[in-house]
Amino acid sequence: MANLRVNFAGVAFETPVVMASGTFGFGREYSEYLDLNELGGICVKGLTLRPRAGNPPPRIAETPMGMLNSVGLQNPGVDAFIRDELPFLRQYRMKVIANLSGNTVEEYVAMAEKLSDAGVDILEVNISCPNVKAGGLAFGTTTEGARDVTAAVKTVSRVPVMVKLSPNVTDIVTIAKAAQDAGAEALSLINTLLGMRIDTRTRRPILANNFGGLSGPAVLPVALRMVCQVARAVDIPILGMGGISTGDDAVEMLLAGADLIGVGTACFVDPLAPLHIKNQLWAYLARHGIAAVSDLTGRVELHA
Repeated sequence: MANLRVNFAGVAFETPVVMASGTFGFGREYSEYLDLNELGGICVKGLTLRPRAGNPPPRIAETPMGMLNSVGLQNPGVDAFIRDELPFLRQYRMKVIANLSGNTVEEYVAMAEKLSDAGVDILEVNISCPNVKAGGLAFGTTTEGARDVTAAVKTVSRVPVMVKLSPNVTDIVTIAKAAQDAGAEALSLINTLLGMRIDTRTRRPILANNFGGLSGPAVLPVALRMVCQVARAVDIPILGMGGISTGDDAVEMLLAGADLIGVGTACFVDPLAPLHIKNQLWAYLARHGIAAVSDLTGRVELHA
């Protein structure tokens, strides 16, 4: 039988299928539809140091082949997560990846210390957040910002640090290298692309926040390109995500250079999507006589 196990930054995953942050909550709702033990892991909903109400509605808009969201990191705060949600998640075999967002380096450090002590398996550091000390410029849009946050989190974390990269940059490879140079043990990409929809009747944006993050099948080609470029430039593992909704999509992402694959928006269409993708991935391996899923990583043959 094909082996779906993956060693990712020293953490053993039973399957490469991981739930992307912000699309699976803390797993409670989806546990009514599927056995969470069938998943490799869950990147929990983005956490902030203090509770956050998020943006005003409307904050979700459908698009062709995807959706826009401007939820605004609504969450109960890191302390409530550790107290109320982490014990529930620890009932299952899947790995728990804590996604953390901050407006200052100090906020990232405080959360990283709390979550590391609480016993999550990996920290996913979302650097797509505005740096209030740099005029609101997102940490992940500069090499300096990416390096500063990563290095600071590394000083307190006792678990592997994975940096989540924004696609809304000129050159994602330089940002990836900066994170690796600062000590990141892994990378996850891509985060959502910035987009917009307009109501032609009112001539106003559909989202109350005007702009939102685009996800779903429409972003898959962009995600594949960026994962492929980054994988050829760094020496650390990658959690690849962005538009994966079928087993073939997952194979493409692995071939591009991902070690794990993140499933997100597909769950809004079908709550069982991650299980279908896992089974289709296993069937692909069996059909092609491939012994281990890790044998697919980075095996795309680019044209000269």
